[in-house]
Amino acid sequence: MAAKPSAKAKAWVLFDRIVALAAPGGVHSNPWVKSTDGQLRFEPDYNTLVQLLGVPLYLKAETQSGVPALALDVWLSYELRRAGFNRDQAWPRPVHPRILPAPVAALLRELPRKIGDAVSERLNKEASIRDVTSSSASILGKNYLKQVDVIITDWATGPELLISTKRMDSSYGKNAPNRVEESYGDAKNLRLRHPLAALGFVFGLRSDILQKEPGTAAWLFDLLAKLGREDDAYHATCLVLMEYSGDAGIPDTGEEKHAEGVPEPGLELDRDEDLPAPTPESELDREIARLPKVAIREDATPEELAPGRFLAAMVTRVLGATPVNMHAEARERRRTPVLQ
Repeated sequence: MAAKPSAKAKAWVLFDRIVALAAPGGVHSNPWVKSTDGQLRFEPDYNTLVQLLGVPLYLKAETQSGVPALALDVWLSYELRRAGFNRDQAWPRPVHPRILPAPVAALLRELPRKIGDAVSERLNKEASIRDVTSSSASILGKNYLKQVDVIITDWATGPELLISTKRMDSSYGKNAPNRVEESYGDAKNLRLRHPLAALGFVFGLRSDILQKEPGTAAWLFDLLAKLGREDDAYHATCLVLMEYSGDAGIPDTGEEKHAEGVPEPGLELDRDEDLPAPTPESELDREIARLPKVAIREDATPEELAPGRFLAAMVTRVLGATPVNMHAEARERRRTPVLQ
C-alpha cells in the first residue's frame, strides 16, 4: 500500500496550481505602478497571497510540517518573478525541483533534446539529489550555515538576495521574543559574510494578536521595524498581518525543524519529503475553490513594514548591486511601470 502523502507534498500541488493560474502561460503581471503624482511603488498581488495562505488552513497543517511558513516563501518567490527574475533564479521555483542551481538549469537548456529529457526526468523523479537539487537550501554565514527560505544566487555572483520568513499564529507573548532574538542573530551571521546581498525578513502574524495581546503587537511591530534599520542587520523587514475567522487555525506543534549548523556547506537534502503527487487540474481547482478565506490587514500594518515597500526595497537593492547588463527583464519592468 502506498504511503500517505505528507502535508507538504499535498500543499505543493495546490501552491503550484495557484501560482500557475496567477501567471497564465508563465506570463506575470508587472508589479511596478506609477501614480499620477509620479510616485513609483511595488503593488503586491494580495489575491494570490490570500489563496496561498488558505492552503495550510485547508489542510490543517501543523506548524512543524513547514507548510504554514512555506505559503509565504512561495508567494515571495512568485513576487520576484513578477518583478522580472525568471523561475530558475528565484527559489523556491514554481515546479519541482524547488532548488535547481543555475549551472544545472543552463546545462539542461543546452543538452541535446534526448539527453536533456532523460536528465530532466531523473531530476523530477527524485525528491533531492545530493549537491544538485533540494527543496530547501542552507547558506554559509560568518559562523554557521543558515537555512534561507527565499534566495537568488549563482556561483558567478554569490548570493544576491536572501529572505528569511517566520510565521506565528498563536502563543504570541511566549513565542515573539524568541522569534525576534533568533532573527537578529541570523541577520548578523548572513550580513557579515554577504554584505552586498539584499537581506530581508518577513514575519507572518495572525491579526487576532491586535485584540488578544495589543501590547505584544505594539512591541513586536516596533522591534520588526528596528530590525530593518540596523546597519548590521536586515536591509528591510516586512509584516504580513493575516486575518481569518471561524474555526480556521494552524495547530501549534512548535517551530519547524531545520538542520542548521551541518558541517558541510551546500544544499540541504530533504530525504523525508515526498514528491508532489500528480493531481488532475480540475480536482485542484475544486479544492482551491474550497480554501478558507483569508484577508490581509493592510490597514493595521505599519507603513515601514508594508509588503509593497519591502519588495520594492529588495528588488531595488539587487538591481543596484549588479551591473546594468544583468537582470535585464527586472530592470525593464521597473523602468516601464503600469500608469495609474
